Amino acid sequence: MEKITMGPYPFLYPMPTVIIGTQIEGKPNFITVSYCGIIQHRPAMISIALIERHYSNRGIKENGCFSVNIPNTRMLAVTDYLGINSGSVMDKSGLFDVFYGKLPNAPMIRETPLNLECTVVKSIDLGNDCEIYIGEIIESYTEKKYLKNGRPYIRKLDPILFSINSNNYFRVGRRLGPAWKSGLKFKPK
Repeated sequence: MEKITMGPYPFLYPMPTVIIGTQIEGKPNFITVSYCGIIQHRPAMISIALIERHYSNRGIKENGCFSVNIPNTRMLAVTDYLGINSGSVMDKSGLFDVFYGKLPNAPMIRETPLNLECTVVKSIDLGNDCEIYIGEIIESYTEKKYLKNGRPYIRKLDPILFSINSNNYFRVGRRLGPAWKSGLKFKPK
């Protein structure tokens, strides 16, 4: 089987689809983001990447915090809507039942199955109009119905997954096997 070259593209699958919450001029604002990932486990840190001209950057910079709201597949239309409409042009504060936790300027969405409240630890300007925000997760929120064995369960959360190269949304498929146990069956030749 011969490999072919395809160029330096971000073929990393799947990407989570999240809704970032910020506070701007006293109002909640939300933006859809798929450039989001875990940095480390303890302390819990996450990164998000936004194009610098996005309205939400203003709220993150002014307040030093943001929320990460993980929508489920039933929220696909509103989630996509947030990403194609700017908060600088329209007020997004009334689209959800908003709540606040420990941070008064990190609005969260009650309708999403999982919410992460973050303080900005560092921002990195990559040039090319892209900025990365590294946030420490100071609290997480969910409902009992989304838990299995006391932890959020991916199938119950039913998150929206994004494919950057085909510009399509997907959902989680079937379980393949347990992590840190499936490899115990492997025998090198």
